Amino acid sequence: MRRRVIDPPGAYLIPLRKTGPNTQARANLANLSEKRMPEAETQELFQEQVHQFPLPTHHFTMLADDVGRFLRVDADGTVSTSNDADDEAMWDPIEGGQFRHVTSGLTTDDEDWPGLHFTAIHGPAEMPGTSLAHFKQHGWVCLPNVLAAEIVEALEKVACTDRYEDRVFDLKTPAMCQSDAIARTAAEPVSLWLMRQYLGTREVRLGHPPSFAILGRDDGKRDVQGWHCDFPYLWGISGKSEENDGPVPYGRVPTSSGDTVLGIQRNVCISPFTKVGGATAFKLGSHATDHGPPREWGTGSTHFSPGYRAQHGLPYNGPDADIVEAPGGSIILYDARTWHRAGVNRTDKRRSALLQAMIPMYVMPFADTSKAYRELKASDGWQGLTVREQEEMRNLMVHYITGPGGRFAITTDPELSTELPAPQGPMRVG
Repeated sequence: MRRRVIDPPGAYLIPLRKTGPNTQARANLANLSEKRMPEAETQELFQEQVHQFPLPTHHFTMLADDVGRFLRVDADGTVSTSNDADDEAMWDPIEGGQFRHVTSGLTTDDEDWPGLHFTAIHGPAEMPGTSLAHFKQHGWVCLPNVLAAEIVEALEKVACTDRYEDRVFDLKTPAMCQSDAIARTAAEPVSLWLMRQYLGTREVRLGHPPSFAILGRDDGKRDVQGWHCDFPYLWGISGKSEENDGPVPYGRVPTSSGDTVLGIQRNVCISPFTKVGGATAFKLGSHATDHGPPREWGTGSTHFSPGYRAQHGLPYNGPDADIVEAPGGSIILYDARTWHRAGVNRTDKRRSALLQAMIPMYVMPFADTSKAYRELKASDGWQGLTVREQEEMRNLMVHYITGPGGRFAITTDPELSTELPAPQGPMRVG
């Protein structure tokens, strides 16, 4: 197994350090090294290359006004507020409780700010523009520990993992209604800006309501997820891959999409993501092939079958695959064409993540998000969101069409749905 700490030239990737501000996140990472499977059981397996993002020791700051928009200084020196968390919205704290703008050098005591109150918001460890350059070049990017500590803890509480692993998961209350932390995570501004830039449109939607993925300890017998691409492609898990003679697309999108990106997956690491703890396995850069994973790697279509693991073993986990290790509160963005699969958790601690399939507005969503949006608006958590966050949740969850008569929200029609023929064959999802 090859392990490397990400640290090339430039500002994007963070060197490994032994100290940092988030002691709880560091303790969580240490806990996951306990109670692993005996080495003899795993020495021939799990040879993926590890890309390690340690806990950052520095974060930029964003200054939010009373409605949640960010104070920014444009290249020409214009001071304004905006929903965008790009380079022009990044600040650093300085003495006296003031802040210095990163790109212009302007400080908050240089100007007579027009009577506005600004709140310091936890920002990214690296400049958004640098993260975007990596995203565009490689098809993925990691934002280590980009979520504020209180949001991470609230997500742990809903997921019943990490500090709240003794709690029982609430199956009766919609997850988004249990805490405003889920909506605040969905509206996280840096990852939203990156995705809009990568997709080439501001009109980005959630393909389904945010969903938890909680992975318990592997027992060595249970069926596991095979290699696949995410929504809307679903190459490797939807359709009859055995009919393909070569490594061509199969699934919901029947052809390659080229320069047009139809989806991004946003994985939020609630728990620390580690190789031994079941972090997602990738073939980083495979989005550029513009087709699904090879059958010999063990696709979702084959490993979906009950008992397949007992007969054929685990999907590919050799050195050509990758693991991204990152602290809790990190966000991993990747082109939905990237080959990947769920990891194998070899610890006694449950690993939790919040998954979101992000699509441009012209792609049909995977599930109706209107019901979840209405439930969110009716919940107590809605009032805990800023105006910006409320606007973003509407933008992300209300799909609509625009025509001569105006804009019309799209939702399901139960009456018309009864007229639809039953789907042919099993529905396979990731």
